[in-house]
Amino acid sequence: MFIFVPSNRDQMAKKTEILQDPSTEEKIKEAARKVFTKKGFAAARTRDIAEEAGINLALLNYYFRSKEKLFDLVMRETMQEFIKGMKGVFNHEESSLLIKVQKIVDNYIDLFKIHPDIPMFVLSEMRTQPDKFIANMGIKSVLLESHFFKQIMQAGKGKVHPLHFMMNLIGLTVFPFIASPLLMRVGSLKQKEFDILMEERKKMIPLWIEAMMKVK
Repeated sequence: MFIFVPSNRDQMAKKTEILQDPSTEEKIKEAARKVFTKKGFAAARTRDIAEEAGINLALLNYYFRSKEKLFDLVMRETMQEFIKGMKGVFNHEESSLLIKVQKIVDNYIDLFKIHPDIPMFVLSEMRTQPDKFIANMGIKSVLLESHFFKQIMQAGKGKVHPLHFMMNLIGLTVFPFIASPLLMRVGSLKQKEFDILMEERKKMIPLWIEAMMKVK
């Protein structure tokens, strides 16, 4: 009786074909998004991600050598998609500057509540490789060529540098999430209570920005 035994070459070819399946990489990234969102970077394990994706750990390690690389990729892609989605807000010519501020604040706070690790990821990227971060995100072109930026320039009337406006908006929106471990301990807050504060800031930040714009 003749029994066909695959050669090592046949086995390797089959293995390579499986490992190079494009859908597998997407499955891993989607599983990583769920695990990172649920547990955060520190508590998430590659084994958790592999189980969520329905694959073995060896296959996950073939695609992504470390949890750090997988996290960086997932966070970068999440931010890229978010910024692309914000183009419509930036370039809506019929909405006022403050309406745009309201939508920007709403969208960013919602994003950070779902992905609380993003602010620290962005901060790390900006400090260690700012040029690469700007190029990957496309932030410069999205912002500087937008109707939103023109409105900022008009509001400042050439007397206030537009970066002051951006620093105030970013600081008021992003900093609470970066400092959340400290703020929650100082204020004896649970996560749900902190989230309520962030929801309150959706209404307060546009008011603060409007007040700042009136200061001569």
